[in-house]
Amino acid sequence: MLEGNDIWVGWLVSFSFFFFFFFLSVSAFSLRSAPVQHLAGWQEEEQQGETDTVLSAAALCVGVGSFADPDDLPGLAHFLEHMVFMGSLKYPDENGFDAFLKKHGGSDNASTDCERTVFQFDVQRKYFKEALDRWAQFFIHPLMIRDAIDREVEAVDSEYQLARPSDANRKEMLFGSLARPGHPMGKFFWGNAETLKHEPKRNNIDTHARLREFWMRYYSAHYMTLVVQSKETLDTLEKWVTEIFSQIPNNGLPKPNFGHLTDPFDTPAFNKLYRVVPIRKIHALTITWALPPQQQHYRVKPLHYISWLVGHEGKGSILSYLRKKCWALALFGGNGETGFEQNSTYSVFSISITLTDEGYEHFYEVAHTVFQYLKMLQKLGPEKRIFEEIQKIEDNEFHYQEQTDPVEYVENMCENMQLYPLQDFLTGDQLLFEYKPEVIAEALNQLLPQKANLVLLSGANERKCDLKEKWFGTPYSMEDVENSWAELWKTNFELNPDLHLPAENKYIATDFMLKAFDCPETEYPVKIVNTPQGCLWYKKDNKFKIPKAYIRFHLISPLIQKSAANVVLFDIFVNILTHNLAEPAYEADVAQLEYKLVAGEHGLIIRVKGFNHKLPLLFQLIIDYLAEFSSTPAVFTMITEQLKKTYFNILIKPETLAKDVRLLILEYARWSMIDKYRALMDGLSLESLLSFVKEFKSQLFVEGLVQGNVTSTESVDFLKYVVDKLKFMPLEQEMPVQFQVVELPSGHHLCKVRALNKGDANSEVTVYYQSGTRSLKEYTLMELLVMHMEEPCFDFLRTKQTLGYHVYPTCRNTSGILGFSVTVGTQATKYNSEVVDKKIEEFLSNFEEKIENLTEDAFNTQVTALIKLKECEDTHLGEEVDRNWNEVVTQQYLFDRLAHEIEALKSFSKSDLVNWFKAHRGPGSKMLSVHVVGFGKHELEEDGSPSGEDSHSCEVMQLTYLPTSPLLD
Repeated sequence: MLEGNDIWVGWLVSFSFFFFFFFLSVSAFSLRSAPVQHLAGWQEEEQQGETDTVLSAAALCVGVGSFADPDDLPGLAHFLEHMVFMGSLKYPDENGFDAFLKKHGGSDNASTDCERTVFQFDVQRKYFKEALDRWAQFFIHPLMIRDAIDREVEAVDSEYQLARPSDANRKEMLFGSLARPGHPMGKFFWGNAETLKHEPKRNNIDTHARLREFWMRYYSAHYMTLVVQSKETLDTLEKWVTEIFSQIPNNGLPKPNFGHLTDPFDTPAFNKLYRVVPIRKIHALTITWALPPQQQHYRVKPLHYISWLVGHEGKGSILSYLRKKCWALALFGGNGETGFEQNSTYSVFSISITLTDEGYEHFYEVAHTVFQYLKMLQKLGPEKRIFEEIQKIEDNEFHYQEQTDPVEYVENMCENMQLYPLQDFLTGDQLLFEYKPEVIAEALNQLLPQKANLVLLSGANERKCDLKEKWFGTPYSMEDVENSWAELWKTNFELNPDLHLPAENKYIATDFMLKAFDCPETEYPVKIVNTPQGCLWYKKDNKFKIPKAYIRFHLISPLIQKSAANVVLFDIFVNILTHNLAEPAYEADVAQLEYKLVAGEHGLIIRVKGFNHKLPLLFQLIIDYLAEFSSTPAVFTMITEQLKKTYFNILIKPETLAKDVRLLILEYARWSMIDKYRALMDGLSLESLLSFVKEFKSQLFVEGLVQGNVTSTESVDFLKYVVDKLKFMPLEQEMPVQFQVVELPSGHHLCKVRALNKGDANSEVTVYYQSGTRSLKEYTLMELLVMHMEEPCFDFLRTKQTLGYHVYPTCRNTSGILGFSVTVGTQATKYNSEVVDKKIEEFLSNFEEKIENLTEDAFNTQVTALIKLKECEDTHLGEEVDRNWNEVVTQQYLFDRLAHEIEALKSFSKSDLVNWFKAHRGPGSKMLSVHVVGFGKHELEEDGSPSGEDSHSCEVMQLTYLPTSPLLD
């Protein structure tokens, strides 16, 4: 057992928080006291008194993961992560913890990696101690009853089925299969019904007994680290943790260690070319090296240094060269620090390049460009100037970082405690501490062509792939690298003169002074400019006190929605503009100045944020490129070909197709993704694009929001720069930024369409109830209803009925028309979509009875929980900006919406909730079911045979609408 003796105490102060770390005999804990804004303001914060408005959070990391799976039960570690949540001896209700959290405004989650398993939750501070006690019981005495095991294995199987159509997951599984026999990388970490239920039954394996055995062996206190964060005193938190967690068993057994299993990919299977057929329409080349473990070099971070250079997009970079050749659209390089990419046996360094059609034809030349760049780096050796530039950027970001969400923070910190020594818990994953060129050079010199593995993803590989990965069914082929290239890469090949190191970065901020107010201080944004051409909302930050700013503009035009072709031309325009900016704006991007261009439904949205010192330079650069927009025929062709793939990839996902179908039914004048795809396939010209852009820029209405460490005078200059540069006329009439919505006739309406990926069993079923025009009071009542619904919905549809892994109710605000829905992601190999629809109706009928029998206390508890959530302080400036921007971009401007919603909540009675729900479920209810039906034995083709064809995506030109079966009357 954990004991409360031998307590080692230490204080650490870092940026805006006080931390307290202590070790209780065999397990490490971190306590985090009340967060405050800045060290200088701490005393003032204390004097003002603490509020109860930040959620408390906790995370626990078990230093064991899927590497420890037994060979005869693949996926057992992941399954155990699910099972410990299914009730404990002290609190036996299966969904009791979830129900407790939902009642008190909280949430929880867990994840299993190769060598770690992490659990985390958050909840209102008032209920934190009780939540800790309930949660700790999962690690003290979980029930894991047989009946729950049989049901929860279906949830694990559904999670696996949802993961199957993901190219990222498929690539990981194929990569793992290349490891030498016996290495844990070759294991099937996900687990499914076959490995955890059917196969064990055939082999007389008692999964229940093995689960308990696994828990007793590996869920031991001395493998665990815990972080708690709450606005209690540190002494109180220490007392709670000691009292609550001291019962976690400690078996004293040595922690499993895989560090001796070095060089898992030093095999003939690794240094090859693998052609892979992806699910999505994409051409991509991934070049991978397996290096010795790099975790011990965290103070130098050699892979971070290398990836910073390899992933650079400025002049002289790999991507800049490939873009000029029209061979590539994007490049990502480095190590993702997940268990798959970094563990005790190896570290991966990979470079993944999204290719154009032409780039696919020249993929060997693309690989050669990468190898030329790496050879240049090896010849030059590490550069102190580059290291110090990266170090300065990371230091700035760390020193002025905004507070993260408590649950994210504790999750990250409990993993850090497994990886770094005490003094570096807070900083080990972020900062570069020491410049050691020999460590960087050692990693760099291993990135040789002859040690690289190449994976080429493309639908064009389909007829060339005769092998199939065991678990995800990924078609692939393996071949030697073409001899002429293999021989060239063994020689001292020439460097590429177009490739060179980046110049010194002019965007790195050096002025971090907080600016004085030049107008009265306000709680909410105020409109400081209002002309026929545009308006500007402004708020100077006086809460977070950081030298950062957010700039957002919405360039509104009625031209976009006039035809499907116009919507597509607008998408092409935004994509080319982003492409044109990629190189000149990249230095700003690496200096933590972020920008994003979004093709909105009714206008171009420009979002810019970061240190305010150099932010105007980036904003002006974007507007300059917008004003002087141009495109070459080659870039136009490259972007349109990529957009065809993007549209297709959206359509083959059941969840995004379901949304598209639902909105197509509900919103007037909306062009569906199918309409857009057809318009693009019909062909558009560069001339039509340039004509569209000219017309778009000629007449606009611009709405902006500027918020942060910036004066009102500077803010006005941003809008003035847009108007002066673009020289546009005002719109002739006011432009609405939301669609008109169809009022559904009373009754139950069903739209059932066939999914577009024939290799995908996943179905999506959404049952939507339409309410009426938006009213703040009604929306708040609906939020309360959905909050009541979440846990019973999960319990009935997922835990008890095992219909699928993704199960959730949600509020819907469709262009100002309210409604609520329940969604289930299921599989056609298990259920017919109409059976699922009926189960959703069964749940809603049961739920009606449940809320009718709700006690006043239970009702008031949920109201209080929702009020507390709405009273929660923003953890960082971006949260406040997002909320304010939503008011601007939807033209509602109710910046104090939360205060109004809290007032509305205080006025509700239980009968309000029950009557509202009954009214929307009664005879006059307006109900729409949207089913996107996957392929499997429970969904029949038109000829009555099962739809189980195991092939890949067909060409999307039209939807197949399916008739209702006798299952739904």
